[in-house]
Amino acid sequence: MKRVGVRTLVGRLAVMVALVPIAVPGTPVAAEAAQTNAPKAPATAVDVKVVAGGLSHPWGLQFLPDGRMLVTEREGRLRIVSSDGHISTPVKGVPAVHAVRQGGLLDVRLAKDFEKSGTVFLSYSEPRGVGTSATAVARARLIQDRASGSGRLEDVKVIFQQQPKQGTSHHYGSRIVIADDGTLFITTGDRGNGNLAQDPSATIGKVIHINADGSVPQNNPKFEGWAPEIWSIGHRNLQGAVIDPKSGRLWTVEHGARGGDELNHPEAGKNYGWPVISYGRNYSGTKIGVGTAKDGMEQPIYYWDPSIATSGLAYYDGGLFPSWKGNLLVGGLAGAQLSRLVMKNDKVVGQEVLLADRGDRVRDVRVGPDGAVYLLSDDGDGQILKLTPEGSGK
Repeated sequence: MKRVGVRTLVGRLAVMVALVPIAVPGTPVAAEAAQTNAPKAPATAVDVKVVAGGLSHPWGLQFLPDGRMLVTEREGRLRIVSSDGHISTPVKGVPAVHAVRQGGLLDVRLAKDFEKSGTVFLSYSEPRGVGTSATAVARARLIQDRASGSGRLEDVKVIFQQQPKQGTSHHYGSRIVIADDGTLFITTGDRGNGNLAQDPSATIGKVIHINADGSVPQNNPKFEGWAPEIWSIGHRNLQGAVIDPKSGRLWTVEHGARGGDELNHPEAGKNYGWPVISYGRNYSGTKIGVGTAKDGMEQPIYYWDPSIATSGLAYYDGGLFPSWKGNLLVGGLAGAQLSRLVMKNDKVVGQEVLLADRGDRVRDVRVGPDGAVYLLSDDGDGQILKLTPEGSGK
């Protein structure tokens, strides 16, 4: 009889448990339980290069058309980093931020017409009086100074302000992605107040959808009592988001509590359950809400238990890793890893865990114009890491 190791047995039991719907009195069982513990995908040998170091808790990375990178530091600084790792002095004109705990300067994205307009979008925790703050997004025009390698922001305008303001300093969400039509999807966290994630009049624990000037797109849900900017509700703390370039659909990852990190593709007008349903548990070990399923609430496409603290999400469409085409790449903070999800028909059919031996808290994940994968490590001495196939010399 073949002997099975303890870790293998535990993994198999976890899969079995995950596939058994949990009956909750008074609520229906989901038609199909969410996936977890996907089979191991073939391992990839990669080289890891440190492009730059010495960044203070870098949060968001965006490539400029010339291959340089815009990088945010949580304390409130925006830097321009060259391909050879030179870090500029801080870009001037960045909005004031609430740089406390998880708050600060967060994501950065370029407008679709950046080469013509110079427009960038920044998300951040906006100070709202004494001890209160909220997720906000501003647009501005980046004026680059080639002589210094830095620049300044002009015409700064706030186009989204989360409501209501909160006295906590965590769960800001704050990823920005730009759809093909130029509209913005913005993720917001529940700010530690889960009940507001189910309040459709509050823009807390939601996916937000706005035009580039802050106005509301015509295709947003039009439900009574919903704030007009809201796309979907019932989210805990979404720190990864990406548009699938083939389908144009939005994918997100969000933190669970103790277990229950989720991968979703949020659709207009749908409720993703937090804090009524979850595959995680409270940090005390007690059950969250009514269990794992409730009528009218969506199941995640995939979930992690234990949590890896998902942050940063990219769709791989580069040329350096041909076998990764169409895969999703997910950063892990607590998990200190990069998770490669093999997708088929909108399901996760395999997972490869990379870099788990390094201990880097992966905050952001981006695919570079060269097809390499670039990561931000969240640390007081944070780094930009570049992943290429082993031995490629790239």
